[in-house]
This record gives sequence, C-alpha cells and structure tokens, in this order.
Amino acid sequence: MVGTMSEIVPSLSNLDTPVRGRYAPSPSGDLHLGNLRTALLAWLFARTGDGQFVLRVEDLDRPRVRPGATQRMLDDLHWLGLDWDEGPDCGGPYGPYTQSERIDIYQQYLQRLRDLGLIYPCYCSRAEITHLAHTLQQGEEDGPRYPGTCRQLTEEQRRNYEARGRRPALRFRVHDERLVSFTDLLTGPTTQYVQRTVGDFIILRSDGIFAYQFAVIIDDALMQINQVVRGADLLSSTARQILLYEALGFSIPTFAHVPLMLDEHGKRLAKRTQSMGLAPLRSAGMTPAEVIGQLAASCGLIEQGEGISARELAKRYNRQTAMLISKIKREDSP
Repeated sequence: MVGTMSEIVPSLSNLDTPVRGRYAPSPSGDLHLGNLRTALLAWLFARTGDGQFVLRVEDLDRPRVRPGATQRMLDDLHWLGLDWDEGPDCGGPYGPYTQSERIDIYQQYLQRLRDLGLIYPCYCSRAEITHLAHTLQQGEEDGPRYPGTCRQLTEEQRRNYEARGRRPALRFRVHDERLVSFTDLLTGPTTQYVQRTVGDFIILRSDGIFAYQFAVIIDDALMQINQVVRGADLLSSTARQILLYEALGFSIPTFAHVPLMLDEHGKRLAKRTQSMGLAPLRSAGMTPAEVIGQLAASCGLIEQGEGISARELAKRYNRQTAMLISKIKREDSP
C-alpha cells in the first residue's frame, strides 16, 4: 500500500450503544486484500464494541456472480479467524442472509414507497442521461446527475415509451432543496444536496434488479444493523441511503467509511482487475496471523512486521472502540 498517511480523529457519538455490525460482500469474484481489510475492520468495530457481527451475501446482480465465489469468500474469512453470529451458513433470526432470497421483502417495501408517491418510472437510457449531463456540464463521481426528464410524464407519454419497447427503471423522488448531513466516525461531518449532485436515483433497474442503494438499507434495517463499516468508495452513497431510511421510517445507523487499499501504482484494488487475494499468500506459506498483521499494519493498528491473530487484535483494544477508531489511518493521496 502506498500513499501519504494521516490520522483522523472522528466524532465518537453513539459508541456506547450495543453494536450490531456487518460485512456484506458481493460474490462477483474472490476477495482481494482490500476487501479483507474492510472485513477485518468491520469485525473489529463490532467485537471491540462487545457487539454482534453479521455476514450477508449481496448477490442481487446475478449476471456478475461467479460460480463458487460465495463459498470461497466464507472460506477465506474463516481461515483468517473472523467469525460471525448470523449468516448464510449458520442462519439467525433475521434471515435469509443472501439477498437473492429476499426479493419478496424488497417488493413489499417498494410497494410502500409507491403508496407514498415517492417513486416514478423512468424510460431514459444511460446514454441519453450521459449525453444530456454532458450538454449541461453536470456530473459527479457516481455518474451524471439525473435531470428529472421523466419526473412529470403523463400516462400517454408513458404508454408511448412502452409501445416502443422501453422498459422503465424506478426512481426515488428527491426533494429539491433537501440537505442531508451526517457525521462519519472516520471522515467526520459530511453534507450533500442529493438533488443537486445526483438527482432522483434508481431503486429498481430496468432489467428488474433492485439497486444497491435500496436493497442495502432494507437489509440493514430489518437485520437491526446499527453500525455500518464499509469502504470509503461508498461514502458518497450514504446521503441517498439516509433519504430512504427516513422515507421508510427506519432508524439510521452510525457509519464508518474505512480507507481503501492501494496497489504499488496508487490505484485501489478491485475484483475486476483480479487484484491479489489470499490464494497466492497461502500458497507462499503465509499464516493467518501474518496476513492479519499485514492488514492491521497497513492502516496503522500495529507495527509493520508484527504477526497477530484477529482475536488477539480485538483483545488489544479491550472493548475501546474509540481507541480503535483513533488509530485507523487513511490515504489522503495516491
């Protein structure tokens, strides 16, 4: 991992509440070291908070699911010494813990948003939105801002689109001037005008697949997750998710967006580029303690070269979640 490192001291509110944390990987490929470090940190946040830890498999995007990936993910996490109280392999009171088995649940909450008048069909293609955003010079890191093209369509206009074979996505209506503010445990205060930066966003894709933004908040709310620890690449999604939590009357969890691991070129690790996972390290004879030590040292929790088990690492912080947070470092630049 490369990059300038600096300590971040976050707001430490809501750390006295009994923790229910989770890790929710997608079986689109084998877990790379960045995924595993996020898993370790999510597990540590829960265990040092004397809380419960849940594993959930996010496999809604079926075309991207790779055969055998789910079992390999579970095997890798177990090999590292991470455990969970509820999950697809051990069950629990809030299952199923695999998203593809929860479609009926998502449909119920989609209907609730429909009844509230908070969603509408959108017939725009991605290319059309991108072209319009380029014309208007609008765009954010999550893609072009949706300008509300289909927000006020008449029934006749909708029928005309469908007569031409257009299948609509469903978008969530975002209030024009709603400012969303929250304090992330690691990155600090964050604010976003969702309408100005993203616009009305998709919760059901035109191919019938529920969007991440929607499914994740349903799952976290119904599984009683009150602490979401995940990669910093998802920080910009949080404001949208808070709007959905509020619309459905769910409690909003505490968020901690942890730093991403970078490769030797300063680029973040990614499954699509087949970034290194555990297999070559295990083949080279590395032990779980050595890998955990490498992951922990990479974000400032221990000294480089120290081997340590996951459980010993949790004991080192002795239920002091605030101490754990204050030690985590982030990359400010590649």
